[in-house]
Amino acid sequence: MTLTVENAIHQAVETWNRLEVDEDTAEEMTEELAADLTAAAADGRSVTDYLGGDVEALATSWEVERGLLPVHQRLKETAFAAATGAAIPAFAALLFWWISASHLLDPSSESLTTTLDGHALREVRRFPDPGVPLMWLGWVACLLTAFFFVRRAVDESLQRPRDPARDATMRALTKALPLILLAAALVACAIGVFGAYVIGYYQLLFIAPVAPAGMIGTVAAGAAWVRHRTCPPVTAAL
Repeated sequence: MTLTVENAIHQAVETWNRLEVDEDTAEEMTEELAADLTAAAADGRSVTDYLGGDVEALATSWEVERGLLPVHQRLKETAFAAATGAAIPAFAALLFWWISASHLLDPSSESLTTTLDGHALREVRRFPDPGVPLMWLGWVACLLTAFFFVRRAVDESLQRPRDPARDATMRALTKALPLILLAAALVACAIGVFGAYVIGYYQLLFIAPVAPAGMIGTVAAGAAWVRHRTCPPVTAAL
């Protein structure tokens, strides 16, 4: 359907009403939009070409430019988005640890033979365990993957409400995310050490649920902290 001047103005007004712009300001912006669209039509430009096909985005950008769109912290949304982005890398890191700890790929072998005089001979063949370097390489890959997954998840969560502080949040998160991920890795290592030296034989039953939860929780808390630092509790306008 072809976008007309009337339809464009109607959509813009609906957007401003939904975002709770006061009536006087909305009327002023409506008059300005109508004048711009009329001038564009006189120059032979269609409404779609002038607005770029997205009336809601244009109406929202006008609010941001005028400082009318309030900044909300959205800490829960940010933390949840970061947690979803960190989930897959966290469980992948656990899998790489298990491959190394279980010696699944270890080619070393041990044999026991008995001689004719009744003595038992134990022969051990030691070879480098490829699971160890695989674990370290896997962890590096998980950290890199987590960086992009978490960043994308948080960015998408802020795009949906057209958050005016999205760019500032993403810049701050990009700078802080390496340290947040390092902290998450240290938390997982601490949980692993605790499981090995305190839990002992049943360490896998402890580490399997607790380590990923610790990593995911650290990343979620870190992302929420960055958002809190970017958007103070007091409502502010850009």
